[in-house]
Amino acid sequence: MAVVEDKVFEKSSTKTYSLVELVQAPTTMVDKGPDGTVFAFPVVAILEVLLALGITAVMLFIALAKNAPLEELANPLVTTDPAKAPWYFMGLQELLEHMHPTLSGVIIPTLAILFLVVIPYLDNNREGSGVWFTSARGKRIVTFTAIYTLIVMPLFTIVNSLFPPRELLRDVLPDVLSQAVIPGGVIALFVLIPILVLWFNSKGKVTAREVMLALFTTLMVSALVFTVIGFLFRGPGFKLYFPWDMPNGYNPLNNW
Repeated sequence: MAVVEDKVFEKSSTKTYSLVELVQAPTTMVDKGPDGTVFAFPVVAILEVLLALGITAVMLFIALAKNAPLEELANPLVTTDPAKAPWYFMGLQELLEHMHPTLSGVIIPTLAILFLVVIPYLDNNREGSGVWFTSARGKRIVTFTAIYTLIVMPLFTIVNSLFPPRELLRDVLPDVLSQAVIPGGVIALFVLIPILVLWFNSKGKVTAREVMLALFTTLMVSALVFTVIGFLFRGPGFKLYFPWDMPNGYNPLNNW
């Protein structure tokens, strides 16, 4: 009589087989999640609904308080002065005043979006996840970076408007240098300074989370600064004025 060999559990002196667990009732992990977690529903869902209702109420209040009539038909022979983009594009329009359109309108926004996309891959440390600014040190980094950006970016705007390299060096250097390399290099230097300060203060012991905090704060505050400057401080000819000192009776608040 032939012996049929078991090809699944072959007999071997080097292998052992055992029945790990056999239970009749549900396992102990039923209806339980990982340790240290809470259910997102309904707590988070309720907060999101409240946030949506709050934003809707604010937008409704603005719509009732501020009239937004249609202007007259556009005249192709008359250019609006100043011709401003919607407020959500005002930061990009402000950058257009300081550097080449390809750099300010394409390259910088693309780099900013790519940076936001790759943040989870650059900073994949779970320590401090879900905690605002991660730690007390993170709060100091964000505070310092925000104050630094609030000072440096307006100064860059003022100096670059008074002494624009794209105009002063137009016939001296190639356009790629005067309109792209120089202003782009200055912006890049301003962005790197907080990282360098952080690196030297920590003697090289800086984490990816801290670098991301500094870069993200610089990006967000810079976008806010350029938007406010373009919206409130740019008047006829797209020149810098105080909002209360605009010529020709122009009021920036009438265009929001």
